[in-house]
Amino acid sequence: MDLNLSPVAAGDADLIKDTTEATFMADVVEASQTVPVIVDFWAPWCGPCKTLGPMLEDAVRAAKGAVKMVKINVDEAQQIAGQLQIQSIPTVYAFFKGQPVDGFQGALPQSEIKAFIDRVIKAGGGEAPGEELSEAVAAADDMLAEGAAQDALDTFTAILSEDPNYAGAYGGMVRAYIALEQLDQAEAHLNGAPMEISKAPELEAAHAQLQLARQAADAGPVAELQAAVDANPDDMQARFDLAQALQAHGDTQAAVDQLLTLFGKDREWNDGAAKTQLFTIFDALKANDPIALNGRRKLSSMIFA
Repeated sequence: MDLNLSPVAAGDADLIKDTTEATFMADVVEASQTVPVIVDFWAPWCGPCKTLGPMLEDAVRAAKGAVKMVKINVDEAQQIAGQLQIQSIPTVYAFFKGQPVDGFQGALPQSEIKAFIDRVIKAGGGEAPGEELSEAVAAADDMLAEGAAQDALDTFTAILSEDPNYAGAYGGMVRAYIALEQLDQAEAHLNGAPMEISKAPELEAAHAQLQLARQAADAGPVAELQAAVDANPDDMQARFDLAQALQAHGDTQAAVDQLLTLFGKDREWNDGAAKTQLFTIFDALKANDPIALNGRRKLSSMIFA
């Protein structure tokens, strides 16, 4: 009984198949003359094989024909296992033009499996699925930055129709709704995100941006709040409100400066609200944004001083 993988579906027969020593040449060496073939060496008693096999199959299906997969039970193909010096399982080799071009041993996380499949496809002269989508995401990000939020939303939506789990596109869609001031729509999509990407950095950033957008709707006038802080520098609530108002008006650096000042005066005020707000702002920014980088560094130095 094959305890490693689910039975190969009829529609997968050309992409994923079982092989034997008798058919190895045809299924791997000959087949790899035109498209890369990955070979999963497994055995029924191998626990990690049961985890790795289905993830490999999913990645191969996602490649949509750019790579094929062959499964071989080493207990029934000891001669081939010996020739290829298979010393432990699971072991995965990729073949192109009849020669091994890549491989790994042991179980890997899904992200590394995808990276492996992408490398194999490129080794075979193909284009890894997702490259065109990555370019489309970058283009949609540019649209959003230029203020064309509806065009960006349409593009992100189209990308997600191709790959519903594309975190960059999903986060971009939420950001587009925020830019269009459709905050309820943005929140609904965040709450309905696929489980596989719900904790992705792109969605965490979108969530932080949504929080800031909600706050912006209730922000007070900057001039009045600045006057209140000037009149009483120890008015923590006024300084916090000023930071929110500055952020609402797009002056992120000034907002961070006010929050750092507040934190320096009383880090415990309102259950550490200054630090919490700083992290929300940092999370909403790109990881390499100078405001985030400098702000995190200053906050860390204050925390550990």
